[in-house]
Amino acid sequence: MCAHSPRSPQSRLLLVMPSHQLVQKGAELGFRIWSLWDPSQLEADFAPHFDAVSEELLLTDFTDESGLRETVARTARRHDIDTVLHCGHGGSVLPVVREAWRLGLSPNPPAVYEQLQVHEGDDQVPAEVPRVSVETLTVDGTHHVVGMTAQRTSGPPHFLVTGHLHPAPLTDNEQKIIEAAVEERLAASGYRFGPAHTQVALLPDGPRIVSCRAHLGADRIPLLVETARGFDLETAVFSGLGGTAPVVPSASRYAEVGFFLLPGGRLETYTGMEEIAVTPWVRGARFPYTAGDLIAPVGDPRARRAYVAVEADTPELTRERIARARRDLVTYIRPDDR
Repeated sequence: MCAHSPRSPQSRLLLVMPSHQLVQKGAELGFRIWSLWDPSQLEADFAPHFDAVSEELLLTDFTDESGLRETVARTARRHDIDTVLHCGHGGSVLPVVREAWRLGLSPNPPAVYEQLQVHEGDDQVPAEVPRVSVETLTVDGTHHVVGMTAQRTSGPPHFLVTGHLHPAPLTDNEQKIIEAAVEERLAASGYRFGPAHTQVALLPDGPRIVSCRAHLGADRIPLLVETARGFDLETAVFSGLGGTAPVVPSASRYAEVGFFLLPGGRLETYTGMEEIAVTPWVRGARFPYTAGDLIAPVGDPRARRAYVAVEADTPELTRERIARARRDLVTYIRPDDR
């Protein structure tokens, strides 16, 4: 079955698990967008943003595969949807793509996602091995490398992810080898359209792909790309729907996002976010907690909800500015006894 192509800049899209930034940019370009989320996975403070920029925020249980597929089909029929895109990862990807392909509304067949999932190899690489992520945008089967982002970690003994730096400080030869490996993986899968986020472990004997997923990078990586390169990857996704290939500038600065390194427990009080948000080199900051909220410890994926993103001329200076912001956030968190 052939995928359905968007008919105009006012195309109607069903986006599953999108970021609200992606939906907002699509709406600003004239797309009419319906957003679909599992309420158990949607952070409460984001729901109003989706309501504001989507035609409708749809909520359904992603663990109910038949119900999820019916929601996709019903929405597509009711609103004359042109294209369905899954913007996240997890168990809902294949049910959504299979239904969208059946309806002729997916730019990629389900076999693409099945092929990408087969090669997941996270548990085979030790935590201490450095990693980079590669952001790509595929348009009409051509894979365009947007840039590479290095993981920041806590160091030994656990090497927990504490942030990301863009662009990754790699040699030209290292970049070429990594690019070739990622492009080979995407080509082998048959990926025809969309962004991809590929994790690569930098082993002594060469790079090894840990995972390759058909979505934008999380943890505000698109913001880092835009800050460092002046290239809006989220907007480029919508341009790509119309067949426009991305033209990606070289990075003119470094951008880094750092998660606030907080102990687990119940938040009593905090100060400093107002000052952090207006600091000249800060490009984004979030602290989605109020008194009484449970704070996840470092290493828990939920701990990435609170972050600061900065820019600078060197990686050393971005690291220093992240450290300063972490010092400026003063919290009192009591251990949770439950």
